Amino acid sequence: MNLNETTEMNPGIGLLYDIELDATLQFGSRDMPLREVLELGPGDVVELDRHVSEPVDLIVGDRIVARGEVVVVNGNFALRITEVATPQLRLESIRCLF
Repeated sequence: MNLNETTEMNPGIGLLYDIELDATLQFGSRDMPLREVLELGPGDVVELDRHVSEPVDLIVGDRIVARGEVVVVNGNFALRITEVATPQLRLESIRCLF
């Protein structure tokens, strides 16, 4: 299903196209006591719960909408998307904002 088909099925969805959303790339996570966070300094390394070869998550709201690999484009980090959530799951992440 493409965007035109989605719009035809639900014409009101077009109203959402210009809404800006925060997107986050999650490389991994780690639980740390506040004491350890306060002790961090330049050069310290924090190990995450993922291996470097595992995909990175693209999160909108609190939902994973895509996964991919980190690449460098013109000296900047970027995400090469390798897997996308279904349109229904992506819309659910937008609904949680209203």
